[in-house]
Amino acid sequence: MEEKAFYKESRTTKPATLNCPFCKTADTYELNWLVRKKLDRIPGGADERDRARFAKWMSYMVLLDDKAMCKNMRCRKRFDVSGIKTTAFI
Repeated sequence: MEEKAFYKESRTTKPATLNCPFCKTADTYELNWLVRKKLDRIPGGADERDRARFAKWMSYMVLLDDKAMCKNMRCRKRFDVSGIKTTAFI
C-alpha cells in the first residue's frame, strides 16, 4: 500500500514572524502547510508489512511555501523562508 492510504490530508495556514533580508523589517506572514493526520484504523487489504509501517508512522505537517513577499510597500521583494523547520510532527 502507498503512504497516502494511511493518512488524511488537509491544508492549513499558520503565522510566522520573518525578517526580510533586503529591507530588514520583521513582519508576520501566513505560511501554507500540508497536514497529514494518521487514520485511526489501518485500511482494509493491508498485509503484515503494511501493519508494521502503520504502527510506526505519526501525524505530521509539511511546509509548502518556500518564498514569501515582503509586506513593506517600498521593498516588496520575494525572499526565501528560512529559520523555520520544514516538517513538524503533531
